[in-house]
Amino acid sequence: MTKRAPDVSASPPRRRSKYTLAPLVLIAANVVLFALFFVWPAVIGLVYSFTNYTGVGVFQFVGLDNYQNLFGDSTFYDALTRTLLYAVLFVPLNFAFSLLIANMVVSRHAKGASVARVIFFIPWLLSPIVVGVLWRWLFGENFGLVNYLIHELGGSAVPWQSNADLSLLVVVMAASWAWTGFSMLLFIAAIKNVPVSYYEAASLDGAGPWRQFFHITLPSIAPTSFIVILLNTINAMKEYPVFVALNNGGPGTSNNLMVQYIYETGFKRGQIGYASAASFVLMLILMAVAIIQLIVNRRVENR
Repeated sequence: MTKRAPDVSASPPRRRSKYTLAPLVLIAANVVLFALFFVWPAVIGLVYSFTNYTGVGVFQFVGLDNYQNLFGDSTFYDALTRTLLYAVLFVPLNFAFSLLIANMVVSRHAKGASVARVIFFIPWLLSPIVVGVLWRWLFGENFGLVNYLIHELGGSAVPWQSNADLSLLVVVMAASWAWTGFSMLLFIAAIKNVPVSYYEAASLDGAGPWRQFFHITLPSIAPTSFIVILLNTINAMKEYPVFVALNNGGPGTSNNLMVQYIYETGFKRGQIGYASAASFVLMLILMAVAIIQLIVNRRVENR
């Protein structure tokens, strides 16, 4: 008479249920928080965009009137154009600067790389308001350090704040300086994951540093480059605190970006419904940018 093997399949279900319950609870907490702080406000904002809500009292549904008025508003187009220009300037500058620093830091010939990483990462830890105030102190027309040095060298003061283009350029440099640390860390992690054997084989074939960079480093870190460009583009389209702290969208309203336009319309003029419509237009633009970049990235990877 043979003995039956003990049935070991009876205990795992209880243990399995114990291990699956904790992740489900954690996921449920995140889903609730996401729905409470993102989905629900988005739904409320979408509803408001079809009303004449002013923040107080009752409101009436006006259909697509807010959107029709929005696309006929020259101030909206000015803010959108300035936002796109800011993104076009900011994204490449931040990409190039952070990639350059990352390559210098991970170089085997670099000394004090750990200290350099900390120094370059510190600006990202600062509040955007602090960044704006700091750069306003540097590039102020009457009290700025840069104009003071120019004056001491015999030159004339540069209108950093009263010239719209120069004022925008200062904000681009300030934001790039602040975001370099974050992008740099992403690039450092990506470059360190590139196999060293690739560079050794390229060196044996006579490839110099530039050829190695363009033919090995850049193709190997393409996914990270895509993430950096996407995050920087979204950040640029939503930029607000650095502009407010540095030049308050000035001179005048020439450098009002989309988020500042939405804030001014919704909270200062009390046109919540109209501002909600502008917010959803901005959301659609960001979604379109993300989808386009995703399609381009997949095509590049499939080559």
